[in-house]
Amino acid sequence: MEARVSQSLQLSSWMNSDKLVRKPSGLLRFSEKWNEKPRHRVVVSCHLQPRKAAHSDRRVQLKVSCSPQNVQASVLESGCFSASIDEIETLKNKAEEVEEYLDGRCVYLVGMMGCGKTTVGRILAETLGYSFFDCDRLIEQAVGGITVAEIFELRGESFFRDNETEVLHKLSLMHRLVVSTGGGAVVRPINWRHMHKGISVWLDVPLEALAKRITTEGTKSRPLLHEESGDVYDTTLKRLTTLMETRGENYANASARVSLENIALKREKDVCHITPAEITLEVLIQIENFLKTQKSVVVL
Repeated sequence: MEARVSQSLQLSSWMNSDKLVRKPSGLLRFSEKWNEKPRHRVVVSCHLQPRKAAHSDRRVQLKVSCSPQNVQASVLESGCFSASIDEIETLKNKAEEVEEYLDGRCVYLVGMMGCGKTTVGRILAETLGYSFFDCDRLIEQAVGGITVAEIFELRGESFFRDNETEVLHKLSLMHRLVVSTGGGAVVRPINWRHMHKGISVWLDVPLEALAKRITTEGTKSRPLLHEESGDVYDTTLKRLTTLMETRGENYANASARVSLENIALKREKDVCHITPAEITLEVLIQIENFLKTQKSVVVL
């Protein structure tokens, strides 16, 4: 009989003191409003446990709670990514402008594998004072710590997608999260139902740039790529092109689109030289544009 697996994750974010509301159980939850109050580091704990099932195809259960703890410095403070003081200040200023319209709604980053959803997501979360979740990592933890590539090999893509949908459902019930989704999460309509409870942003990266990045990093961790034979760059580009043909219209369902080609034109630089900070700033700008338009439509 297969043993049931229970795993926990802890992710941190800055929270204002009045954002934490004590529940009778002793856990902390998010309140509905966000005011300028003293901020404290908060650890978001995710407890994932497979559902009972009569067969081996299991889905995960996701329980999330929050508690204040002393943890390491944030991404912005620790300098874990390359950005100048001016860039960080610009990000924070733009985040303050966006918060007025965002009103605590979750942000879901969608896009092809390797487009930078996790890197940008962490920076975006720190900038907004949100917590960050990576769907792939949550699923890996839920099934015993094996990688996405191993899940595909041992259990199949359908098993992975079922768990992905379950995780998105659980996260959609929360507020003030930035969520990095898997590249194929956009294919299932039910996933969009969950993501449309918040704001979704498509990170649109030219396929040639993606192929170069993935080839440099290696395709072993990419279950839909690493079985290909032949020249790594050519086969990767070919496979990415095929995936985009089937997913392109799905990505277009996102609330906002961030085009790295447009950023490159605006900043007069090559796409490959665009920094995570520059992409994050554009994400904030596009979120603000979408929400302003949405607000105008409601008023009319």
